[in-house]
Amino acid sequence: MAVQSTLRLPSDRFPPYLREWIDLVRSTWKTQSNTARLGATLALTLSIILTTYAGRRWLKRRKEERARDKHLLRRNSGLRGKDGSRTIFVPYRSSTAKVTIYPTKATTFDAHRRLFLNPPRATRLGDEQVGLVPPQNTKPGLNIAFIHQFLSLLSIMIPRWSSRESGLLLSQAGFLLLRTYLSLVVTRLDGEIVRDLVAGNGKGFLWGIVKWCGIGGFASYTNAAIKFLQSKVSIAFRTRLTRYIHDLYLNDNLNYYKLLNLDGGIGQGADQFICNDLTLFTESAASLYSSIGKPLVDLFVFNYQLFRSLGPLALTGLLANYIITATALRRLSPPFGKLKAVEGRREGDFRGLHSRLIANAEEVAFYGGAEMEKVFLDKGFKDLKVWMEGIYRLKIRYNMLEDFVLKYSWSAFGYLITSLPVFLPEWGGLAPSSTPSSSHFETQEHRSNARMQAFITNKRLMLSLADAGGRMMYSIKDLSELAGYTSRVYTLISTLHRVHASAYYPPRGTRPEPYSLADIDGVVQRGYSGVRFENVPLVAPAVYPHSGTLLLSPSLNFTLPAGAHTLITGPNGAGKSSIARLLAGLWPVYQGLVSRPRRPSGILFLPQRPYLPSGTLRDQVIYPSREMDMRDSGRTDADLQHILDAVHLGYLPEREGGWDARKEWKDVLSGGEKQRMGFARVGWWRPGWVVADEASSAVSADVEGVLYERCKEWGATLIVISTRVSLKRYCKWSLTLHGIGAQQQQQGSEYGDGHDDEEEDEQPEWGFERIGTVEERGGVEKELGELREILANVDGWRRRRVEIERELGAVWVKED
Repeated sequence: MAVQSTLRLPSDRFPPYLREWIDLVRSTWKTQSNTARLGATLALTLSIILTTYAGRRWLKRRKEERARDKHLLRRNSGLRGKDGSRTIFVPYRSSTAKVTIYPTKATTFDAHRRLFLNPPRATRLGDEQVGLVPPQNTKPGLNIAFIHQFLSLLSIMIPRWSSRESGLLLSQAGFLLLRTYLSLVVTRLDGEIVRDLVAGNGKGFLWGIVKWCGIGGFASYTNAAIKFLQSKVSIAFRTRLTRYIHDLYLNDNLNYYKLLNLDGGIGQGADQFICNDLTLFTESAASLYSSIGKPLVDLFVFNYQLFRSLGPLALTGLLANYIITATALRRLSPPFGKLKAVEGRREGDFRGLHSRLIANAEEVAFYGGAEMEKVFLDKGFKDLKVWMEGIYRLKIRYNMLEDFVLKYSWSAFGYLITSLPVFLPEWGGLAPSSTPSSSHFETQEHRSNARMQAFITNKRLMLSLADAGGRMMYSIKDLSELAGYTSRVYTLISTLHRVHASAYYPPRGTRPEPYSLADIDGVVQRGYSGVRFENVPLVAPAVYPHSGTLLLSPSLNFTLPAGAHTLITGPNGAGKSSIARLLAGLWPVYQGLVSRPRRPSGILFLPQRPYLPSGTLRDQVIYPSREMDMRDSGRTDADLQHILDAVHLGYLPEREGGWDARKEWKDVLSGGEKQRMGFARVGWWRPGWVVADEASSAVSADVEGVLYERCKEWGATLIVISTRVSLKRYCKWSLTLHGIGAQQQQQGSEYGDGHDDEEEDEQPEWGFERIGTVEERGGVEKELGELREILANVDGWRRRRVEIERELGAVWVKED
């Protein structure tokens, strides 16, 4: 009788274990007292109840969070943390994803400032003129300056070892090592498959094919994971740098304005640096890790394997080949770093031409200047095209040399190395060569198969080694291009740090130019209850390092308390808008003291062209606040409706489709509606002071008076900058600017009327007086008297005109 098998399937092993544990629990339960049983039962019941209750609360809170997230996503809003962080919600699949953005700390900027403004002397980034970052003679390339620039940017991209970027790099390193190991396994398996094929071993051959497919699937996953992690690293690097630049670019110091209008270190192409050059840099930096790290590991591993298989002569030849090839390619390589940097600059110039045309399309259309703009665009594109064609011509010659050296000459050298065990067996490996004395263990056929396997394995190793070495040599060109991108990004951040810290210094051994950015001694006091100018020269600044232009010779000295509504008037070019720029902090205070309230709650500026951001109609009224701030303050859309009614814009919500309507408001609203929207922001912020620089030039006269009266009702003190004398009725004081240029023009016109120059030299270039005084009324009456005298002489001029025409008619000769 056959004995029944007692073997169990793996699936039958779990029930005995389960029964064993159940029996253990029952036996323990029976040995316990009634009190212990009751306590255990109560504890189990309580834990079930608490777990159920906590689970229900979590599900309810999660449901409320999802509803809130969708609501905030629809309104383009978010949440603000106590530490200054912002939580925004973005669409993700069928739900939303929460992204928390933490601001860069001021201490981080202070710590990084020495890297970008005070580089080591060995980098030659700070040896020339202080303030030029980097110096003009610093050429992008593979040098010490590139290493310092890249490490400085790396400290931003990887702020600490516990950061997310470090984890991604470690994960990528693990997959790179795994791919190297799989390459080595595939190399050995290739030799085994060829050996079994030559020997006619069908079973071994088929098993090798199965292993090949299995390893191939795992290797495919590894390659895909490496590419995925490389893209994640690139996005992570770009996110770090972009947020760092945005925090340094957009802040209370107005760096975004000063960078373009005062510094001039990067020209007008900040968008090219941030959008294009930064992307190219992060992609190149992320690919550098895999394009250098993986080949470097392959070189060590495969060289070691070839050293074991082919001996020290092969290793010496390989090392000599690497050194000779790298030296030759390095010396013959064009300066790709400098070429890429110049290409990026010309790309930015060409992009700037298009941006300028888009921003001024209406004005160009009125003038019919399409042909002229086309000439500018064609010239900019031609310069870019010529430069890029020059780069391509250099690349053709270099690629020919690179491909011949790395592909064909290295392949020929590889065949020579792999032939060592055949033609020079005593130099072909470290293991002792076998002798043909033992015919039992080694036949001629076995030696042939072993030689075939060794050749295929070594050939595969040489191909992998050539590929790794080729990628290392190709990376020289990639490093040169990376040096160009690094120089561009480093220049942007260095210039931003210079603007943020006002680090402008004259060249060594010289004095600063008068009224330049290196000659600023003025002070701006924020938090003052009024507006005060003490010994402040009115200077129009110039781009660094040039000197500014003095607009008023006597410095401004006046103080405006709350309630002192003031009209600033004067001819064009006298410097009226310059006072607003000094108050707002756009222009530097070279000397003296400027005191003003804090903004926007203390003082609000209304330019002639109101800025309308992208967003809802609600965002236009509460700008620069956001909807989350509005909700936190407890104010509603009904309050906004009252504000729009006060500035004669109450029809907008109904006309445009509600407060959540999103449009290009700069194209939807008319000029007068845009300026009235600026006054609506006064009703939202309720500032103590309002500086209106031609803010009602597109508004009708009847509505204009209503707007200024509304500002007074909202508790604001007006500083009106305008050429309209009719606005005096809303002000108490008048600040009249004549200006140097305007006064010279007036002197020239009055000199023709016979006035004395000395009297004009004594005329002040600005005057501050109260509106409605006896002197002002006397001046108005004097002007009216002069006009009456002129009108009284009109009849005499007409008679004189008739006499002149009669005399001329007597001497004219009629033509036949």
